[in-house]
Amino acid sequence: MTKEWVFGNARIVTASEIIAGAVLVRDGMIADISQSGAARIDSDLDGAYLLPGLVELHTDHLESHYRPRPGVAWPAIGALLAHDAQIAAAGITTVFDALRAGTFDAETGGLRRANGELSQAIAQGRKTDMLRADHRIHLRCELPCPDTFETAEELVEEGLVDLLSVMDHTPGERQFVSLDKFREYYLGKKIMSAERLEVFIVERREMNILHSDRNRRAIVNLAIAKGLKLASHDDATLEHVAEALADGVTISEFPTTEEAVRAAHTNGLAVLMGAPNLVRGGSHSGNIPTADVAKAQCLDLMSSDYVPASLLHAAFALPQNVPSITLPEAVTVVSRNPARVMGLDDRGEIAPGKRADLIEVRLMDDHPVVRTVWRAGQRVV
Repeated sequence: MTKEWVFGNARIVTASEIIAGAVLVRDGMIADISQSGAARIDSDLDGAYLLPGLVELHTDHLESHYRPRPGVAWPAIGALLAHDAQIAAAGITTVFDALRAGTFDAETGGLRRANGELSQAIAQGRKTDMLRADHRIHLRCELPCPDTFETAEELVEEGLVDLLSVMDHTPGERQFVSLDKFREYYLGKKIMSAERLEVFIVERREMNILHSDRNRRAIVNLAIAKGLKLASHDDATLEHVAEALADGVTISEFPTTEEAVRAAHTNGLAVLMGAPNLVRGGSHSGNIPTADVAKAQCLDLMSSDYVPASLLHAAFALPQNVPSITLPEAVTVVSRNPARVMGLDDRGEIAPGKRADLIEVRLMDDHPVVRTVWRAGQRVV
């Protein structure tokens, strides 16, 4: 039986404009957008914004539910359900949960076990339709670690991975090209003493020399063989961008400098920046601000990273930071663009023929508040 539902009296944010009108949903798909008053209204939005469901490509927020305290592991399904509720309540209807391949030290067994439990929980949640959002896996591959490729290959072969990224958090590389900045960051957080930090730097740089190149080549080849999208994390130099292009990378995640941002965007890589960076007014580690990337007309995608609610907040904040960007254009950065870069052409915008992933948003004290969320026409929040 055909099921129809009309959302009326809405400010509909399409990819190009804001329309005062109604949206007809039929069998979970958007059937029509009307600028005139609808003869029948099933959900009266009373002037609220109607946005497409947000698409999140990189969030490690699931880890905070699985490891709520040091040394404490929460049951994987329970952690996933708690994470899923927070993701959906933030207006995110498609999410790529970021797990990590690659261990530096004694955490090896624990991280491998966590990856297995969480990936299986996501697979189970999808199969049984217990989740509010559409969850997929983004596997971040830490290049300097000895077991990175082994872990990545295992999960990819099981068919659990949708996006691979290569990253290198070695002191003096990428996110911390400057060792002085690295020292300032770690000492400021009081993670270790100054003496221990110098030993730590030497150890990590030795691991980089031993494993990074080998792991990168193997992971790039794996992505090609399996037809997976590949992202590069923390590009800092023109050489990093050139390497990404040679490897067939699609997404440049969190590039750290203006030259890397411009080179990536100019050469067709989708530049992804942090929504928390925009909301906070800058990078917590001293890298290029998301607002500056947007002003340079190089911002293609945003990610909530470690704060799910930041994605919607950033979409509304972007036009305030960069007046040349309209709200529909800002919403596209967190919906249509990430959907398209991942080949999910059935979602990410309010248009006839697209999946009815929709969110009702009201501005309260100038803050966007999610009131209701629908995925494929079914209410989930």
